[in-house]
Order: sequence, then C-alpha cells, then structure tokens
Amino acid sequence: MTPFERRTRRAQSRLGAVGADALVLTPGPNLYYLSGVDAEQSERLTCLIVPADDDPTLVVPSLEAPTVRTATWVEDVQPWDDDTGPEPVLDEVWDAAPSRLLLADRMWTRFSFELQRRFPNASFGLASEAVGPLRRRKDDLERDALRAAARAADATMRDVRALGDEAIGHTEANLAAFIEERLDAHGGTGVAFEPIVAAGPNGADPHHENGDREIRAGDPVVLDFGTRIDRYPSDTTRTVVFGGEPPTGFEAVYTAVREAQAAGVAAAEPGVTTGAVDRAARSVIEEAGYGDRFVHRTGHGVGLDVHEEPYVVAGGDVELEAGMVFSVEPGVYLPDRFGVRIEDLVVISDDGAERLNDTDHGWNVDDAT
Repeated sequence: MTPFERRTRRAQSRLGAVGADALVLTPGPNLYYLSGVDAEQSERLTCLIVPADDDPTLVVPSLEAPTVRTATWVEDVQPWDDDTGPEPVLDEVWDAAPSRLLLADRMWTRFSFELQRRFPNASFGLASEAVGPLRRRKDDLERDALRAAARAADATMRDVRALGDEAIGHTEANLAAFIEERLDAHGGTGVAFEPIVAAGPNGADPHHENGDREIRAGDPVVLDFGTRIDRYPSDTTRTVVFGGEPPTGFEAVYTAVREAQAAGVAAAEPGVTTGAVDRAARSVIEEAGYGDRFVHRTGHGVGLDVHEEPYVVAGGDVELEAGMVFSVEPGVYLPDRFGVRIEDLVVISDDGAERLNDTDHGWNVDDAT
C-alpha cells in the first residue's frame, strides 16, 4: 500500500465520524496528499471523489488522463471530453444523492456552486474536517522531505553568514537573489515563499518585501527563507549583523527573543497544548518588557502548505502529538528602529521536540555563539 493510499483509507475512516458521505477534492494540497496527483486548478474540472465506503474516483480532462494514471494509485480514473463536459461522467459516478459532502477548502466557487445545484438537498462542509487532523501528523516520507529541505536552508544560512562584511553595501534584493541561488545549489526546488531580507528599520515589518535599501554596517538584518524538496518546505529565520556595532538596545532585545525561542522549543512535547508553547515563549518577551511588540503567533504548522495546522497561538487548545511539525518563531519589532526574529522548525517526538534547523543562533556573523 502506498503512503497516498494509506492516507486515503485513514481519511475515509474519519468521514463517518464527521457525518459525511464523501470528500470532493479539486487540485491543491489535499488532492495531492491523498492521490499523489500534482495538478493546477483550471476551467477544466479535475476532482478526486472519496466515498466513505468505496474506492475513490478521479475525474479528469481526457488530455490529462495519461499523466494522471501514471501519477496515482487510484485505479478508477474517469476522463471526460471537451465536447461533452464532465457532467456525463459525474452522472455515472454519483449513483445516489449524498446527504453531506466535504469540499476542498480552496475549491473554485464555480465548482462548489455546480455541486450545490446538482445536490440541492445535501449539506456541505470543508475537507479539512476530515483531512486536517491527518495532515497535522507527518508520516516518515513527509518528515524525511522536511528534514532534507531544512538541511538545504541551513546550508544556505551558513553561506549567508560566511559573506561577513562583504554583504555590506548590497541591497536587500541582491541578498535575496543570492539566497535563492544558494537554496538551489544545495538541492532545493525554488523557494517555499518569497525570501525576506529586512535591513535596519525594515526589520520592524514582520512581512517586509525586499527593496533597494543597502545593508549598512551595524544593521540588524532579518533573514527568513526556505525551499522545497519533494513538495515539502523549509522555513527558517535568523537575525544577524554583518559588521559594525548594532543599535542601542539591540542586544537586550536579541537576548529576550533568543531565550523566548529556546523556551518555546523546550515546552513542546506530546500532550502539551499549542497555547502552552505560545505562552512559554511569549512570557519571556513580556517579562523583558517587549510584550506589546511581539505582534504575531509563536508558530505555525509546516507541511504541503508553509502555513497549516497546528497553529501555535495564544489560547490554542490543540494537544501536540508525535509527528507534528511546526515553527517556533518569536519576534520583537520596534518601529523605525529594528526587528528581531529567530525561527526553527521542530518535529514532536515521543518525549519532546527535535529541531530540524541547526544553524548558529548568534547575531554576530563573525562569532559562533
């Protein structure tokens, strides 16, 4: 049994628990997660129909059927032609009207409306009701890919630190391009998201977009980036100073963030809630006097999506389980001055948390602290 089939059977076992007859998934992470088919949404309908008590069916445009058949374990692949549309195929697949369907969370509205018209007496929910809890816990295949992606990001971070004073004078955009090149050189496939290079006061914007500001001696520079391997991403953040003396107060803020990040990782273990991990990190920053400048959650799950369940947020009640992978990334942002964020991905083990990132946490690129 392939990992994709195993996940599908587990999803089917959950459908009864949530009172649904079937999943209907259009291209996106959940369709790939269950079928192995990596497709893009388009005006031509592609969908995976997973009933609670029978084998799944893939409905695909005829021109894509050969590729789909080689990519998936699903045996029942039903092609449809442009001259007829998918309706005749769907009529055969649905031999009885369902009472409740769970639809892909990101299904195009036109397709969801068509299903609602086809089944006017049915109720509808989101596929994440059944698939979300499964995707929280990564299997061996997923963890291997995430570790490989983390290694590529770590190697790139070491390359960035090795620039030392040579980084001074380069623009944020130039350094971002260097990061992208090194991620590819270390085996990554593109970027998991647009890299963030935020120098000096730009670091006070957690989602800064790279620009033409030059990196200056003494600038704290927030670096946040990742790549993908086998579709699974890395996501790591360091804050460094390439040369010169950092601004007044920087070292105190940095110490608070570094200690908060360590406290969050230390708190992560099976049975602990996501809210407790957030509290462990946030309390350190609050005690240091920067609580109002920690303006986002402590972390987020990482898998086929860079941001997915579980979310490590204040008040979160999800209990951590072995196999969950998420970021721990506290930050402090002082407008018009600088920002500091440190981020590692962790995977929950049977008795704690394993960091997937192992690069230096120190701010001075010339030190190993």
